[in-house]
Amino acid sequence: MGKNFCDLLRGLKPVILLLVVQAALAGVIVFYKLAVIDGMSMRILIAYRFIFAAACAIPLAFILERESKAKLTWKVVFQGFLSGLFGGALGPNFFIESLSLTSATFSTAMSNLVPIATFILAVILRMERLGIRTLGGQAKLVGTFLSIGGAMILTFYKGQEINLWSTNINVAKHGGDHVSRKHAVVGNQVLGSLLALASCVSFAIWYIILAKMGENYPFMYSTTALMCITASIQATIYSIIAERNWSAWKLGWNIRLFSAVYTGAIGTVLTVVLMSWCLRLRGPLFVSIFNPLTLIYVAIVGSLILNERLSIGSILGSVMIIIGVYVVLWGKTKEKKTSAQLAALAERSKESEAVDVVIQDTDTNQSCDTSKTISS
Repeated sequence: MGKNFCDLLRGLKPVILLLVVQAALAGVIVFYKLAVIDGMSMRILIAYRFIFAAACAIPLAFILERESKAKLTWKVVFQGFLSGLFGGALGPNFFIESLSLTSATFSTAMSNLVPIATFILAVILRMERLGIRTLGGQAKLVGTFLSIGGAMILTFYKGQEINLWSTNINVAKHGGDHVSRKHAVVGNQVLGSLLALASCVSFAIWYIILAKMGENYPFMYSTTALMCITASIQATIYSIIAERNWSAWKLGWNIRLFSAVYTGAIGTVLTVVLMSWCLRLRGPLFVSIFNPLTLIYVAIVGSLILNERLSIGSILGSVMIIIGVYVVLWGKTKEKKTSAQLAALAERSKESEAVDVVIQDTDTNQSCDTSKTISS
């Protein structure tokens, strides 16, 4: 009984860790929103995030991977620079600008388009085959259009507001009126949607770079540290250029410091390490299935403590995006199974041809032996 329970826990470990990862990422989005309400510059918060992340990742890489014999080539360094640019400087900055113009739930729902953007880029770069004549290829195409349609509904249709529950907690009370007025402007909603899409494209490019980087340098702590270092430098330079007020860089014992530490140590280093471990154990498809859970976490927390209300349009658009993502993932799984079956059939045909050749050779030898016997 005890052994079966331990085996069950061991099998559920990746599931539990990925639930923790998605909850941690939802916390990042909530802390972003709280920092926006407190008046903190989001450019400075992104810079601090990767400064704290680098401070945590460098010791981990030195302690756990100091005996690695692989050389850090200029190609890997350049890939780390690009990884920091798209995954550290551009992607998060686009996301937080979208967050400041819309809501935490809206921005999180739009971020579910990252797998779709990755798939489209992979097809354009010929890293992925569309296969429109196969069932898997058709599923990927339908899922892509579903997600794009959900994003358009999320952007342009609001509908009636839905109040799931009512609490007296509102940590955004002092900035709630200003934020709600900003949300009411249609222009801000459209601009926020465009920035969210730009964030999705940046993260999609980042995933492709990470995949190439992992092939050349398969050390997750070192690659994470390299990305955080380059991202912290780039984000800091960008923040210094954009923010001329040096007093905005001051951190006290307040929500600004907590947001910087949490998003750096927990939201970057811990989540990347846990996701990398689950990727090695179960593969990317299993990990990506849990991504839409962040939307559920943020919607619950946002309605409880940020006074954010859901609407018919946000629910409908979010559901369409999630369904589209899962349809694309199902199409990918179907293609993998078909490819594996075709490879197995090809291997069996080769084996049968080899057997036929051996049988023919044996028959030829036997006929030669018989003729020799008759002649003698």
